[in-house]
Amino acid sequence: MGKFLPTTLTTSPHVQNKLDVRMIMRHVVYAMLPIVAYAVYLFGLGALAVVVTATMGCFVTESIYNRLTGREQSTSDYSSLITGILLGLTLPPSFPLWMTLVGSVVSILLGKMIFGGLGYNPFNPALVGRAFLQTAFPASITTWSATFALDRFSSFPSSTFAFPFSKPVVDGMSGATPLAAFKFECVATGVSDLFLGGVAGSIGETSSLLILCCGAYLAIRKMLDWRIPVGIIASAAILTGILHAVDPTYPTPLFTVFSGGLMLGAVFMATDMVTSPINPLAVWVYSAFIGMVVVVIRIWGGLPEGVMYVILLANALVPLMNRLMIPRVYGVRASK
Repeated sequence: MGKFLPTTLTTSPHVQNKLDVRMIMRHVVYAMLPIVAYAVYLFGLGALAVVVTATMGCFVTESIYNRLTGREQSTSDYSSLITGILLGLTLPPSFPLWMTLVGSVVSILLGKMIFGGLGYNPFNPALVGRAFLQTAFPASITTWSATFALDRFSSFPSSTFAFPFSKPVVDGMSGATPLAAFKFECVATGVSDLFLGGVAGSIGETSSLLILCCGAYLAIRKMLDWRIPVGIIASAAILTGILHAVDPTYPTPLFTVFSGGLMLGAVFMATDMVTSPINPLAVWVYSAFIGMVVVVIRIWGGLPEGVMYVILLANALVPLMNRLMIPRVYGVRASK
């Protein structure tokens, strides 16, 4: 009588994906590094200081919170680094570092840890910090630096090391973003400049082409739901195209898609796995909602940009979308 080999009985799933949270987060960090590098090339040391401060601020804040509350350290999952990099990319290159640090603390404590940590936060933590900074320091967060300054690698902007709670001294060389120039001055920036980069704005409002390439890297590795950026970009382009066809004074679809923070928000913020929908229909509704409301705010709102607020609003609606748009299971009759 032959020997029987030992058999292990387990529950499903029997085929498991090798991807885990730590690996996905690490590759998201990799995907954002080229955007940071190009931003430093455009804006210089000021942009580098802001991103590094925001990243280290988020990392240290989460580490200290875990230590004080007796929680297991969670900084090794790279999520705090992602929050810090994203926060830094949404800020101006000359933003004071002490304000950046305040935004980092708010992002981690109020945007993430107060809800229980990674996986429990209903809102994108980086956008929570950015919204706080927009409210607390509206002047500094809407002061923009010009690109390709001759001294960008030899000196920092004068406002970078401003003393806390003092009025920062802003460099004389600053200008409006393409969105502000179009909304308030009716001056349109060339689409090629927006697509390739090189315009004033937040650190992450650089090259739309580069952001798309970085997002494609994550989508190919199945670490990003491609339907969300496609839905956001398509809905924004379609609505703007209709408005532009009716009245040519409205922006063109290409200007809308490539300007401001729409591309960065669509690829790296709206796709947050924790705060985005999981049901297929809800994903498309969520994406279309963001794209169309961004256009409405840009054209008829008081601010030239609205990506941050729209994504936060959409995050708040995600639980309702998931509840109302449950896929019908094949063979199961809908309840009356």
